[in-house]
Amino acid sequence: MKIAFFASQPYDRRFFDEALPSQPDAAGIELVYHSALLSQETVILAQGADAVCVFVNDVLDAPVLEALHGYGVRAILLRCAGYNNLDLEAARRLGLFVARVPAYSPEAVAEYTLALVQTLNRHTHRAYARVREGNFSLDGLLGATLHGKTVGIVGTGKIGLATARIFKGFGCTVLGHDPYPAPAFAQLGTMVELPQLLAESDIVSLHCPLMESTRHMISEATLPLMKKGAMLVNTSRGGLIDTGAVIEALKSRQLGSLAIDVYEQESNLFFQDRSSDIIDDDIFQRLMTFPNVLVTGHQGFFTIEALREIAAITYHNLACFRQGKACENSVLAG
Repeated sequence: MKIAFFASQPYDRRFFDEALPSQPDAAGIELVYHSALLSQETVILAQGADAVCVFVNDVLDAPVLEALHGYGVRAILLRCAGYNNLDLEAARRLGLFVARVPAYSPEAVAEYTLALVQTLNRHTHRAYARVREGNFSLDGLLGATLHGKTVGIVGTGKIGLATARIFKGFGCTVLGHDPYPAPAFAQLGTMVELPQLLAESDIVSLHCPLMESTRHMISEATLPLMKKGAMLVNTSRGGLIDTGAVIEALKSRQLGSLAIDVYEQESNLFFQDRSSDIIDDDIFQRLMTFPNVLVTGHQGFFTIEALREIAAITYHNLACFRQGKACENSVLAG
């Protein structure tokens, strides 16, 4: 059994190699790591593999899936929760096994959401830079106390619930919105419709999957509904927000601040060192000019515990495929 990894980083190799010896028939599993994203140009690297292991920005459209199938690949192992980059109908037509990691250490992303909020709110990133230059002035670093603020959680899955618990612990009023609300949220806050959540929240945090119904849910139409000066946080999927509309809302001061760990066009930027390159994404570059915008490179998941869990669940999905068993993490169920 040969598995070709795409978009792999040193930490992928570390944690998948670390977990391999504990797997049944580990000696029969060969891991091949490729740093390149999976695409029509790189799919040839999967020749000879039985399965591919891919991440959020790999391309899994019909032409790529057909090429994989032609090379003998029969399993797609997603080492992530989202699968909006996958052509479901093509995968089903080709009879491919496709499974994901639906949840991994939700606290990792929830805690990172708080880190972004407090960094932007209390200006700790700016204070750090100042102090290193011998500037101990507090002017321009004024923040707000979170206790007593209203936080809106859009998406009440495992990560949304973990985030709600954190903000409730800070003494915040928590509102939630989800077409399929988690019963556990009733102990943490109040479920409301999206317009009410946007209108009443001092902080809006997105924790929902990207699909046609959620794409650009924060847009020119919904941004005016937000409380003027509110903070928007996105640690979920870049396509949930219309970046151009957000820039206009920042310029008009309708949106008070923005913290994002994901970006709609991130596949051309994130998970690689671009410090010596000219970044020709004008929208991204415009975002970076705002002092009230904080951008990080999709690291919310990046903890030891989460990476170990990702490897463990991926290997479980592989075992299901090899044994011909139904897999609870399949994205093609039904």
